[in-house]
Amino acid sequence: MKPKISILLSDLNDQLSFIDLEIDNESIRCEHAIEVILKTIEALKVVISKTKFKTNTEEIKFFKEIKPQFTSKLIFYNALYKIEMKKPNGGTRIVKKYYNNELIKLKAFFDNELEFYKYYRSGSIYLDHKYFLRRKFDIKMSLDSYYFETDRNFATSHDFKVAKILANDLIQLYLENQLVMIDNKDTSEKSQVKPKMKQIWTGSKVSLIELLYALHAEGVFNNGASDLKDIAAYFEYIFNISLGQYHRTFLEIRIRKGDRTKFLTSIKESLVKRMNNTDEGV
Repeated sequence: MKPKISILLSDLNDQLSFIDLEIDNESIRCEHAIEVILKTIEALKVVISKTKFKTNTEEIKFFKEIKPQFTSKLIFYNALYKIEMKKPNGGTRIVKKYYNNELIKLKAFFDNELEFYKYYRSGSIYLDHKYFLRRKFDIKMSLDSYYFETDRNFATSHDFKVAKILANDLIQLYLENQLVMIDNKDTSEKSQVKPKMKQIWTGSKVSLIELLYALHAEGVFNNGASDLKDIAAYFEYIFNISLGQYHRTFLEIRIRKGDRTKFLTSIKESLVKRMNNTDEGV
């Protein structure tokens, strides 16, 4: 990957991580994300317009592996925005039916694109010269009409399909997580007495993620058998908060300068101070 493109992708991921952490409203988060992604794709387009690929292999790699990393994010956030804006008001049964219908739509896409899906997922390369070289399209390969309306200096016949596959993986994960959260909420409401006051996390999301990883590392949930993603989903549910791309946040915590466990150090000091005050009768 060329340095300029690598920097664009890295900056985009950083900006999206920040948006996921700082904006709780789903639709507003998507709007901000889409705005950032569009600007980045325009910048990428400028870079490619000034780039002459040295070989077909280099061009194929860009349109098969690199560009979809950008466009898949646009597809994902745009789809997420539509899903949440169209979500019906009603009880959990209605919302679950809605999310399940969205999963069915994803399956329909995979069924319609099954041949290419198998080709891509299997790591095949024998048709790459037709799929991922500009102006090398084959009309017999069930092309989408949108391809003929795009800038074919910045598109091949199938790079969008790769991006769609990557985006649909993220959409499926999102929908399945939403269904799990609904089920957990229903189970919790049926089996537990509601506390008099809801506890809202008012610390930073970074601090909560630091605590999340610490508790998972200590193995305090289900005798250490709980997956990190399950604990994260539980935190999101009980605190009514979105942790966003918490894996990336953990990476940022790891590369902190100085105290890498800043929040854990702080709460330890606060607890010790309270104990000392109690010992002294304060």
